[in-house]
Amino acid sequence: MAVTTAFSTRMKQGLLQGTENFLLSGGDTYKLALYNDSATYGAATTNYSATNEVGASGSYSAGGGTLTRIDPATSGTTAYTDFADISFTTATIASSGAMIYNDTDASDPTCTTHYFGSIITSTAGTFNVVFPTADATNAVIRIA
Repeated sequence: MAVTTAFSTRMKQGLLQGTENFLLSGGDTYKLALYNDSATYGAATTNYSATNEVGASGSYSAGGGTLTRIDPATSGTTAYTDFADISFTTATIASSGAMIYNDTDASDPTCTTHYFGSIITSTAGTFNVVFPTADATNAVIRIA
């Protein structure tokens, strides 16, 4: 396991500088790329990279898939946003992690990296990435 689950330092800086936009209307486009077990990405990863990305298969292609954002919201003192689940069909994939990155920015800055806990596979089938519940405790992006 080399991918770690982290909110990237680059994204934290982008939020403070106002260069990241999670608004649904007019917001940036975020993508999710899948990686094999040799990938080494985490909080210090600054930009999307194709190194150790899984190969194109079925509906999965280089760079991953475009995510659909869920409206940013708040609960108590926590702000959060999330994404709708994403599926890659008729795909043969073996992945242990993923990276969410901002595809609107030409440098493709990293937003978050995620370790799946093990290698997840699909063989000529559907590879599903299921995001947690969009709330202050579970959403994939939370600022407390």
